Amino acid sequence: MNVFPDFGSLAGIDSLKTAIGALLAFGLIVAVLMMIPSAIIRAIASSHDNSANVSKARIGLLVGLSPAALAGGGAA
Repeated sequence: MNVFPDFGSLAGIDSLKTAIGALLAFGLIVAVLMMIPSAIIRAIASSHDNSANVSKARIGLLVGLSPAALAGGGAA
């Protein structure tokens, strides 16, 4: 017995899928734009042996990577 939802019977489901796809794309763009300065700051702070800024930049990279992974996984 195959039981599954019939998404074709809902009105406006195509526009909802388009809106969700646009929000996922926007989230990925923001996450990548957040990771770029964090990576630059980490590289500069690492070359100047500034461990406090390296750890803050690492946190910024992880905070940017987490939503990117979730949005990318959600799209799949």
